[in-house]
Amino acid sequence: MKSIKVLVFVFFGLLALGCNKSDDGSYVEPITIYEKMQGNWSLLNLKMVDQFAKANAIEPSEQNLSTLFNYDVCTMAFNVDANMEPTSYEISGNVPPIFQLKGYWGLSNAFQQANSGAIQIHLYSDAEKSKITDSLLLTSVPGSNEEMEVQLVRTSGGTPFISYVFSLTSNN
Repeated sequence: MKSIKVLVFVFFGLLALGCNKSDDGSYVEPITIYEKMQGNWSLLNLKMVDQFAKANAIEPSEQNLSTLFNYDVCTMAFNVDANMEPTSYEISGNVPPIFQLKGYWGLSNAFQQANSGAIQIHLYSDAEKSKITDSLLLTSVPGSNEEMEVQLVRTSGGTPFISYVFSLTSNN
């Protein structure tokens, strides 16, 4: 009889502890890639990759363009509004115009994808974002190391033939 009373007290004690509502803090919006990309970025390295040569194991398939040209003053600025939504972008410095040097931007996905696919950076000529001028691939998302990698792929008939890989570091 005494053991039944003890079991009843233990049961009600555990029941009382299980009813406590845990405080997980207040809700905050998740961090978007827009927040990680916003600001000014300096070019560390620009590499040209011959996709045909790479696919067929022909060397050299890559060339560092940073050593051939004066890219030491090249910067990319990705601007956002007060709500961390993308607005305009601008490329400045001594860089060839392989894509439109200023306009508006947006991402194919505001959050890191669970699969290994790269997020696309869509470049627009208008503020309404109705006329895409180019798409870049965000192949390395900025994180604690404050570096980002962006790739521009050129295709012919749907087959990639050349790409430009921009390695960038944050100026923020």
